[in-house]
Amino acid sequence: MAKLTYDDTGRLLFTEEMKHEYKILIPAMAPYHFEYFVHILKSEGYDAEVLSNNSFDVIHEGMKYSHNDICVPAMLVIGQFIDAMKSGRYDVHKVALIITQTGGGCRASNYVSLIRKAFAKAGYDFIPIISVNAVGLEKNPGFKITANILMKLITGLAMGDLLMQLYNEVAPYEINEGDTERVYQDVNRFLDEYFYKPPWKVFYHPQKLFERVVKRFREIPVDRSIKKPKVGIVGEIYVKYSPLGNNDLERLLRQEGCEVITPNILDFFQYTFDSSRHDILKYGGRKIVAMTYRFFIWFIEYRRNKVRKLLKKNGFRPFTSYYELREMGHDMLDHAMHVGEGWLLTAEMIELISIGAPNIVCTQPFGCLPNHIAGKGMFKKIKNAYPESNIVAIDYDTSATEINQLNRIKLMIANARRNL
Repeated sequence: MAKLTYDDTGRLLFTEEMKHEYKILIPAMAPYHFEYFVHILKSEGYDAEVLSNNSFDVIHEGMKYSHNDICVPAMLVIGQFIDAMKSGRYDVHKVALIITQTGGGCRASNYVSLIRKAFAKAGYDFIPIISVNAVGLEKNPGFKITANILMKLITGLAMGDLLMQLYNEVAPYEINEGDTERVYQDVNRFLDEYFYKPPWKVFYHPQKLFERVVKRFREIPVDRSIKKPKVGIVGEIYVKYSPLGNNDLERLLRQEGCEVITPNILDFFQYTFDSSRHDILKYGGRKIVAMTYRFFIWFIEYRRNKVRKLLKKNGFRPFTSYYELREMGHDMLDHAMHVGEGWLLTAEMIELISIGAPNIVCTQPFGCLPNHIAGKGMFKKIKNAYPESNIVAIDYDTSATEINQLNRIKLMIANARRNL
């Protein structure tokens, strides 16, 4: 068994020895994206798994080992981790947890501390917790973000964004029920292989894979003669993408006869880089760091531009570039507002309206004040500028009734059909 090692502050470290012995558990969030994280880590010598436990016990454990005023995403993540430890599926002395830290003015920056506190209370303080962040908050000798991991991460997120859009754009119109799901499962098999290729192929190969993916989805027989309301999903990063956090909102909307549009997750990553760059230039900091963030944004957009052209060429909806998206919200909210989802949330709502999806579900978790300000707080201003907008805020709380959420969503859909 690997020896437990602590730093000067008493924080338990994930060591080199643990890299070869421990399984890293990843919380479930974005179903189109996070399975690629497993292959990214496995291809780099780690053992990893995305958690799939989503029963009521997750909520129960989260409420038991965290404050009842903590935000819902934190409660669900803590609950999912502790429920997994109690399930008996894992050797608790051979597992580590991994979680991202944004570093901004959001409780997500404190998730690591909250998880450690909860795990100490539950008697699991011997389990190392790995922080993944771009601002140097915490480091571990056994886990390092290499250039190869970073390249695979960007590609994996781009793959997830592409599949999320194609699935949601094709599934509502498929002639043969289940075709979209079968193609989705099939393309995932050859996409998984990408992460185990040598570094030079990791850099050059993605475009060929994207072309194969788009071709497969284009071949699915569809009937678009029946017009369906386009409904966008925005909100706090966790409940926007997580079926556990939003009661499987995408599936619900498809069952109600809607075409779902969920904004790209890479926009959020670029927004976090841009926010850090903004603060350095405005308040001071190392200019080389600001230039590095700018390079990341440029490189991600360079990759995404190829995907965007591919979508347009094959008759699918090309997504908005990050720089265009940033300008969309400029007159509504200052770019200095980057707490939580900040100006990005408002910009995404305007983007959806501009592409013919004025029907929007704004997912708001209990306890996320920045999300309520940049989301629901902007509704009046957006509706004054865009009278056709049909926006509903849905509060996701562990104590909220699902039927109340469903009724409000159905009312929004009824308005969408009337407008259509």
